[in-house]
Amino acid sequence: MSYGQSNLTQFIENDGEKRKMTFKILTDSTADLPESWALENDVQILGLTIQLDGETYETVGDKKLTSEQLLSKMESGSQPTTSQINVGQFEAIFRHYAEIGMPVLYIAFASVLSGTYQSAVMARDIVLEDFPEAVIQIIDTKAASMGEGILVMKAVEAKAAGQSLEQVVALIKSLVPKVKTYFLVDDLNHLMRGGRISKTAALMGSLVNIKPVIAVKGDGRLDSVAKVRGKKKAHAEVVRMTLEDIADPRVVIAYAGADSQEVAQVLKEQLLMSEQVNEVLILPLGPVISTHTGPGTLGLFSIAHENQD
Repeated sequence: MSYGQSNLTQFIENDGEKRKMTFKILTDSTADLPESWALENDVQILGLTIQLDGETYETVGDKKLTSEQLLSKMESGSQPTTSQINVGQFEAIFRHYAEIGMPVLYIAFASVLSGTYQSAVMARDIVLEDFPEAVIQIIDTKAASMGEGILVMKAVEAKAAGQSLEQVVALIKSLVPKVKTYFLVDDLNHLMRGGRISKTAALMGSLVNIKPVIAVKGDGRLDSVAKVRGKKKAHAEVVRMTLEDIADPRVVIAYAGADSQEVAQVLKEQLLMSEQVNEVLILPLGPVISTHTGPGTLGLFSIAHENQD
């Protein structure tokens, strides 16, 4: 074999190895990750849709409904609803990657909060019938908003560090039970209307000056974990709870509306006073999650040492 052919063979083998290592990360618009970040990091975001005043809106792309537009409508009395990504949409995307031989890792919204995860599982089964060799990994994050987003960021970082799909799946599955999420919500009726919390919990939150702290539990359900009198005490409590048992130095704060954005800055300063935190990202709460929590919501997301109940 000539030197040129040998080089070519080596190139093809190396290219094959590289292709073997490569995989595509997918997530959905409930992860609340900026589309610019997703583009830079080769992450594809699939969008749930929002029904608002008789119209259906996308949550990804140029024509998407922004959180600002949604919150403004909600403040005027609109009651939006959300729709999951359906089986057909997932099937088309999974089929595309199966056809080009690209393994897929879909990091999904909590299965107890939406049928989106189940749609993806059904679509995978359909595609595997035609492409039995296709690799389609789906992880139920049991999380919402940047709780899901933090896991996508971890997957991107691990992939960039050269970890294989199997290694990244193992890492993310190990982190799923350690994600800590706390929400401070101004009006719990939005969550009650969407069936995300009970009427009793909503009633407790409507008591004068009582601020319930809502946590995403280990299985993805929402539950009231503390009832604090006054906003400032509630802010201090979510900072304390976030710092307790924190394992990763990155915390994310998501806000819905300008007032919450100002509070987010204050909480960021408080978190950075701790030696356990060296990075606090502040991002707007996306329209899907905002539909269920309403204006004035704050979310704090971190990764703990211990599994969450």
